[in-house]
Amino acid sequence: MAKKATKLVSFEETLKALESIVNRLESGGLSLDESLKEFEEGVKLTRQGQYQLQQAEQRIQILLNENAESELVEFSDNEE
Repeated sequence: MAKKATKLVSFEETLKALESIVNRLESGGLSLDESLKEFEEGVKLTRQGQYQLQQAEQRIQILLNENAESELVEFSDNEE
């Protein structure tokens, strides 16, 4: 099985890969060794996904802090 977790992929791709691993594990058709390898890959992908979420949260916090003094205005979708 290719090690997809070694390269940085999008959060969505990480979730898809995790879903695929869960489906294979739940199918019950894997040997113990194959299951352990899938589980190990799942742990790596989970950590990668958690890291990506933390990065996104930090970016949001930075943006909110930079604009803490900004006045809120009503949204209008009319381009005038």
